[in-house]
Parts: sequence; structure tokens; C-alpha cells
Amino acid sequence: MSRRKPRGRPLDGWLIIDKPAGMTSTDVVNRVKRIFDAQKAGHGGTLDPLATGLLPVAFGAATKTVPYVMDGTKLYRFTLKFGEARDSDDADGQVTETSPVRPDDAAIRDALPRFRGDIMQVPPIFSAIKVAGERAYDMAREGRDVVLEPRPARVDRFDLIERPDADTAVFEVASGKGVYMRSLARDLARACGTVGHIAALRRLRVGPFLEEHAIPLDKLRDKDDTAPASPDLLRPVATALADIPALALTGHEVADLLHGQAISLITLMGRIPGTADPDGGLVRAMAGSRVLGLCRLEDGMLRPERIL
Repeated sequence: MSRRKPRGRPLDGWLIIDKPAGMTSTDVVNRVKRIFDAQKAGHGGTLDPLATGLLPVAFGAATKTVPYVMDGTKLYRFTLKFGEARDSDDADGQVTETSPVRPDDAAIRDALPRFRGDIMQVPPIFSAIKVAGERAYDMAREGRDVVLEPRPARVDRFDLIERPDADTAVFEVASGKGVYMRSLARDLARACGTVGHIAALRRLRVGPFLEEHAIPLDKLRDKDDTAPASPDLLRPVATALADIPALALTGHEVADLLHGQAISLITLMGRIPGTADPDGGLVRAMAGSRVLGLCRLEDGMLRPERIL
């Protein structure tokens, strides 16, 4: 029995989309996949429909590096609207509670430190987290009670940037993966003695990808153009790994890794990047200027983890 040929072109690389509001991340990936007539595509980190900003789209071999992009630092800017709690913790939801309290700047700044560093966070009930095998947002939409447990989250920076008026405040947040901005907004409002939700949210950075790298979805091709978009718009697969320390290897070491063999760190002394964590950290294995793949430093050995 012959295997069915996959539809589309076999493309490899990253496309950084400036996601418009009102679309899901999956909607964006599906549209981009059609525009490029690509065989395989996925995204590096979900954005809510209300959110705009960086949505890295991975094609082909780049999908193997998605987990490492999602591990990178993310930078967000959001507007918190005080006085209304919403079931989705953003402006797309229904009002569930109101409060006349509007905290001043001093009260906000006093509350911020408890949301920095390693914190525990209860995700929004409208999230993709599974509860007994079901998505929380499916349960919430059906009006069923959703109880989510607090989860560890890492917030590196959480700053008040602007105060347009008494009802709103603008913040910037740098965080690791799995941190919900909607939860930060909801919980900060509570800590200030009121309620609130996110009115606007924009992602400014995902790992090595920055705002200046992003292309608006409607600029990918002319409306009259029916031909697939040019692969020249894609960034190389390895650009997703630019934040990971690089380790230069010899020809013999490259051959060993390609055969799945670990290499003693003793033979690599003097070449191991100072920023690499010797106790389980990742490095980019380099064969000259080419990225061979990702390796982990553990138990005195360099072990191949993902060969590209």
C-alpha cells in the first residue's frame, strides 16, 4: 500500500507574525500555512484572541525547536482595567463582580513585589489546562464549576509603566513559560483591594524573537497574489536557539554526537561557555558555523538531546 504524499511544500524555518486581535493562535497558523502552501507548521506559544503581538510560527524542522523557544523569556505589555472582574479575566468575558475602589500609584507599587520572582498562580478558568481529561475552557463555557490548583510561575519583571487614568494602568512583564498575564492582572487588582481584568495585551518578545522581527499577517502577500508566499521571508531554524550558549566541536566530536555518543566534559574544558549550567544546562553544539543540535551538560558528560 503506497503512502499518501503530504500536501504542501516542505519548508523549514521561522516566521514571526504580529498577530492581530480577534484571532486564535491556531487560526493564524492555519492561515499562514495556506499562504505558504506549507506541509507542516506550528506556533511557539499561544496568544489569547484578545492579544496582539509576537506569534512565532515554525515550519518543518523548526517545529522540533518549539519547546526551547517556549522556555525563553517573554515580554508583555498589558492594560489592567480596575473596577470589573470578568469570568475570562479579560475584556472578552462577562462581568462577574464590580468595585468602586481605584488604587493610586503608591498602592499598586506596594503590591507589585509579591508578584515577582517565583510565585504560585491560579490559571484563568478559560484556559487550555486539562481537568480530569477535559479542557478548562470547555467546562467554563458549559457553565460547569472549574477548580484549578495554583501552579509555580516565574516572573522576572513586573513594572507599572503608565497610568492613563484612575480606571486603567499599563504594565510590562518579563516572565518564563506558563505565566498567565490574565491571572497576574486579576490577582494584582485583588491585592490592591479591588477587582480588575485585562483590557489590552501585547507580546513584545519571545526568546530571541523581537518586535522588529514581526510581520503583520495582512502584509504577507498582496491581496491579488494567489501564488504561495516566498520562503525568503523565513528565518533559519537555528535562530530560535540564539539565546542558548554555543559550544564549538571538533570533527571527531561531531561524528560522536551524530552517532548518539556522549562526550566527556573533561575533553571540552576551556571551550564550555561560562553561561552554560554544568548541572543539566543546554548548549548549542556547533560544527563550524552550522548548528548541529542541542546537547545537555549532565553527570560530567555532554549528551545529545536534539540533533537538527
